[in-house]
Amino acid sequence: QVQLVESGGGLVQAGGSLRLSCAASGRTFSSYAMGWFRQAPGKEREFVAAISWSGGSTYYADSVKGRFTISRDNAKNTVYLQMNSLKPEDTAVYYCAADGGIPKTARYEYDYWGQGTQVTVSS
Repeated sequence: QVQLVESGGGLVQAGGSLRLSCAASGRTFSSYAMGWFRQAPGKEREFVAAISWSGGSTYYADSVKGRFTISRDNAKNTVYLQMNSLKPEDTAVYYCAADGGIPKTARYEYDYWGQGTQVTVSS
């Protein structure tokens, strides 16, 4: 079992930055691939980024590539999402998720989810 708690969301102007954190419980955090997803009002939850258990492999949605960076600190049981050059279309609830296999982009592949943190980007 893994419990996930996101933090770091908030209101930011377009062009600004935020760093999201996802703290995980459990001694096996380092064995899980981690992902970030987001869901805007009226839209489906979509993939944002994923990282392998070691941090050696990362994957990004085309819409955030070059602006967002996913990283992890296994000693702190935490995964991060650094978001730069934010746009109004990045406004959404951001969720972190954990999966026991390789990093994946499909939300149904993930076993554990956090409660989400709101990110709002004003124009």
